[in-house]
Amino acid sequence: MAVMAKRFLQLADVAEILDVSAAQAYALVRSGDLPAIKVGGRGQWRVEATELETYIQRMYAETRDFVKAHPRLPGDD
Repeated sequence: MAVMAKRFLQLADVAEILDVSAAQAYALVRSGDLPAIKVGGRGQWRVEATELETYIQRMYAETRDFVKAHPRLPGDD
């Protein structure tokens, strides 16, 4: 029987995957930069794995655009 990957991730999982603090993961969600939902009686944040992947791909694209717009100059190290 195949093991299904988790559809939703806790913010602690998101923070670990992105290698950022829990506060930074929370800030991404609260700003709307990383879509998430609140579930349960205590309103626990959950991020859908596909949304996290979309966010990561968007950050790669933004980084590529930034690098193209700001090429390194000789002596930049």
